[in-house]
Amino acid sequence: MELNSYSVAHGLVMGIETSCDETAVAVVEDGSRALSSIIYSQEVHAEFGGVVPELAGREHERRILTVIKQAISEAGLEMSKPKLEAIAVTMGPGLAGALMVGVAAAKALSLAWEVPIVGVNHLEGHLFAVRLEQDPISYPALMLLVSGGHTMLVLVERPGRYKIVGQSLDDAAGEAFDKVARFLGLGYPGGPEIEREAGFGDPSFIRFPRALRDGSFNFSFSGLKTAVVTFAKRNPQVEMADIAASFQEAVVDVLVEKTLNAAKEFGAKSVALAGGVGANTKLRELLAKRAHDLDLGVCIPSRANCTDNGAMIAAAGAWRLENFGPSDISLGAYPSLRLQESI
Repeated sequence: MELNSYSVAHGLVMGIETSCDETAVAVVEDGSRALSSIIYSQEVHAEFGGVVPELAGREHERRILTVIKQAISEAGLEMSKPKLEAIAVTMGPGLAGALMVGVAAAKALSLAWEVPIVGVNHLEGHLFAVRLEQDPISYPALMLLVSGGHTMLVLVERPGRYKIVGQSLDDAAGEAFDKVARFLGLGYPGGPEIEREAGFGDPSFIRFPRALRDGSFNFSFSGLKTAVVTFAKRNPQVEMADIAASFQEAVVDVLVEKTLNAAKEFGAKSVALAGGVGANTKLRELLAKRAHDLDLGVCIPSRANCTDNGAMIAAAGAWRLENFGPSDISLGAYPSLRLQESI
């Protein structure tokens, strides 16, 4: 088929996501309504305090077919020949071994079911998560994409038109959560553990440093992590909950401040949240409140749509299929793939 000759209006696209430690598959209708979304979160990494790439790949291999079958069944389709417009799959960035499992599964099913395949950038998938929500988003939008592997501010002029206006110069926010949680003995993944402990603490107990308050839109969390560890070592009598709450306060403060400043600088009509750290309650509430105070539109996706999931990949894949056509069956895995800027 020629470019732009595809139409997925009211069609079904299956999305496969295996970039890190979630094996996720979903079926999405019309690029915006999830008929199913199955996520298997790997628990094998908890004892190591972080994701072990080799183990992640093995877990994907063990679970991928089961998760696909569950997603197909929940969507009311037949596994033997589901009526799909396409199969969208994360091709990068991510862990090489993990990505290859998803890409191989997608290619095999593409051939077996005789439907096209669409490679999707994982980061663009997160940006399309807002399409799965009922609240419409106004463009241009300033999106805060914040996860274990990435922290960036992306100006979205419209779907497919992006400009990265800020990003972390060292640790991603989610990575900082994991490292601090591990030091405090709170377990993995660190984000939910820090949030749970912080609920018992005083966020104003100590004011940890906020880095790069220089007018730029970049982030740095390595120094904050070091400050927390140093303080905890020197003050063993301080309650862990107060340390966790003060640390969370510092991270959220910087994320929200830079997001809103960037929205003002680039004339955005709305702000949106994306990525696994977007499940943090304090971040969700503060960003929404401060955006409303500035008369900005705001889209805070459900927690299920913040974490890695197949529905966001299907939504992005549906848009890419309609606008650019399918990918070649020779599609590969690209661990260092970057978000393509076009503004």
